[in-house]
Amino acid sequence: MKNPLVRLGLSALDVLFPPQCAGCGKHGSFLCPACESGLPHLVHPYCEACAQPVPTGSPGLCGLCAARPLAVDGIRAPFLMEGTVREAIHSLKYRNLKAAAPILGQLLARYMESATVPGAILVPVPLHKIRLRDRGYNQSELLAKEVGKRMCLPVMDALIIRTRNTPPQVSLSLEERMRNVEGSFACVGNAQGQRFIVVDDVVTTGSTVSACAAVLKAEGAESVWGLALARQGIGPPDESL
Repeated sequence: MKNPLVRLGLSALDVLFPPQCAGCGKHGSFLCPACESGLPHLVHPYCEACAQPVPTGSPGLCGLCAARPLAVDGIRAPFLMEGTVREAIHSLKYRNLKAAAPILGQLLARYMESATVPGAILVPVPLHKIRLRDRGYNQSELLAKEVGKRMCLPVMDALIIRTRNTPPQVSLSLEERMRNVEGSFACVGNAQGQRFIVVDDVVTTGSTVSACAAVLKAEGAESVWGLALARQGIGPPDESL
């Protein structure tokens, strides 16, 4: 429970700087009911491994996952990375709007309540210490902690570390994205026999989540699934990611 002075301060901030909807800009909340109800959901058909949207009638795996299986057992996401979802994630990730984390985390937890995402421990995708210092927080960790609170799941935010400050994935090709994260993570805790869910904000190729899964499985993890708020759909990647 927050200190009364803290609650008073937050109330004053809401009066001076009322939250705006990421979709329509309406004052009052970060997502108004109308925009929340219109969020672009990821629906079948999609790849059972990486959640990439695929054409109707496609086999269970997309062509990439069939040719080069990921280390992660599967990835799931409730939304597509477009429209209001894109604006909301950008607000959290690039505009220093940490206040967006609770509502986005609640949306992710609500999805987990109805979807099958096996696992008992949440592990956020880590940032390198340099990027963490520059940004001030890890958006994936904020989301994981919100999901953990709602789902009563533990969050191990120091189990995996980022050992290399890799370039952003933004302008990289598919092959470059995969190579970019190889050898970039290390498991520094006990993963033996555990079932993990690796949490990220956005999945584009699945390379980052898969690299995290690989180090967890190398240390004896029983299973590793990926969970993201949004999945980049078919077509060119979002160049601002």
